[in-house]
Amino acid sequence: MQTITLKSSRDGFEFTALHAVPDGEAIGGVVVLQEIFGLDAYIHVDVERWVKAGYEVIAPALFDRYEPGFVAEHDAEGFARGRAHALSHPLGTALSDIQACIDELHPRGPVFVVGYCYGGSLAWLAAGRCQRLSASASYYGSLVAENADLDLNCPVIVHLGRKDAHIPADGVAAAIRKHHPDVPVHIWENSGHGFNNEGRPDSDADDAVQARRLTRELFAANAG
Repeated sequence: MQTITLKSSRDGFEFTALHAVPDGEAIGGVVVLQEIFGLDAYIHVDVERWVKAGYEVIAPALFDRYEPGFVAEHDAEGFARGRAHALSHPLGTALSDIQACIDELHPRGPVFVVGYCYGGSLAWLAAGRCQRLSASASYYGSLVAENADLDLNCPVIVHLGRKDAHIPADGVAAAIRKHHPDVPVHIWENSGHGFNNEGRPDSDADDAVQARRLTRELFAANAG
């Protein structure tokens, strides 16, 4: 894993990103989108997980404009710092950074996006606003329900935790079904917010493994 520099397609801003390649030929590329806590240890683990699954991976540092190298703890202070950066970062600018990642990977094969929390919202929005995506996976994104009517350009899968105190799973699922009845929405009964992060209080190991399996299956089905 290394750090690379990419240029935003919107304003030319240069931002950093984690980059890793698998052994042998890649199935395609995956853009991993962070939570509000930055490129923390959980994102590093997720990047490695996708590399081991056979993908070239880029994880952009979405808050570089405000605090290069930003990483926060998963506590009240870290939440406040990350939330402030997220609110300062226009969605259009974040999507332009994601587009730069897609453009970097696309010449070498199909490109997929997976995002968590803040990144889960962006993964949903990217499916409608970014170009050259083959599929997207959105995990517990707070902006999905209010953007459920977005026209989607690629297949999407959505993962939610039943015990999530921040995001009402049934409400999000209902909003998606109203506008996109073909989009699979999985509500994981034993999990809360951030359940992809192994070892977190709201993470159920089996739920996380099964959600990843379904996401990998979606990506594999759209890799041709």
